[in-house]
Amino acid sequence: MELLKKRILEDGKCFPGGILKVDSFINHQIDPVLMKSIAVEFVKRFSGNRFNKVMTIEASGIAPAIMVGYLMELPVVFAKKKQPKTMENMISTTIHSFTKDREYQVCISKDFLTQEDRILFIDDFLANGNAANGMIDLIDQAGAELVGMGFIIEKAFQKGGDLLRSRYVHVESLAIIDSLDGCKIQIRE
Repeated sequence: MELLKKRILEDGKCFPGGILKVDSFINHQIDPVLMKSIAVEFVKRFSGNRFNKVMTIEASGIAPAIMVGYLMELPVVFAKKKQPKTMENMISTTIHSFTKDREYQVCISKDFLTQEDRILFIDDFLANGNAANGMIDLIDQAGAELVGMGFIIEKAFQKGGDLLRSRYVHVESLAIIDSLDGCKIQIRE
């Protein structure tokens, strides 16, 4: 997706340790026009699949997931990083955050993730695959079916994409970063 790649090169910032900061247009301040284009691309790439719900994890995946859900007229559900006092009938799993270097207990109500659901998971980043694997665990616990996983940005130099693909997960990444060595952003053509 050329528009996204251009924006990453122009406005993305690299930090030591393989961190790419895109907070000025994706995951803190959001460019809604770009987000709509991202959603249109996800809808196109997953058009051959049949699913009935879009899923993500808070917080950065919510914007692209909502846009995909809106375009496809499907409900969107997100896993929460803190259990609300009012949540009943929940399932949970533990996820390690690469960016924040800490563990999260994430949860979702089984009222909104059921064995009838065929899930398209959407998120902002795929790095080591920790969040993605946690979501797969929640989907499995609910007896739902994962149809595919879409990521705005994949860091190919980390193992998440290879791990998911080795498990035969249909993965679509709109921009693939091959390297951030020397804090230079190298995007796959």
